[in-house]
Amino acid sequence: MTETKHDRFRRIAVRRVNDLLEQIRILGNCSNTTTYEYTSEETDKIFAELEKALRTCRGKFRARSQQSIQL
Repeated sequence: MTETKHDRFRRIAVRRVNDLLEQIRILGNCSNTTTYEYTSEETDKIFAELEKALRTCRGKFRARSQQSIQL
């Protein structure tokens, strides 16, 4: 049986989301002040970039769904 586009999306998306969540968890290890030193400005930059990347990614999904329903 051949894999459908939806099946392929689910298989790949689940793996990629899990990989991202693991990387975010690992990034959280940098909050250990015993090992690392950082400023609030540095952490603000990190989270601003992460939020920007998420907005961009979400926009790609929304743009696809909006394209198919425009009249």
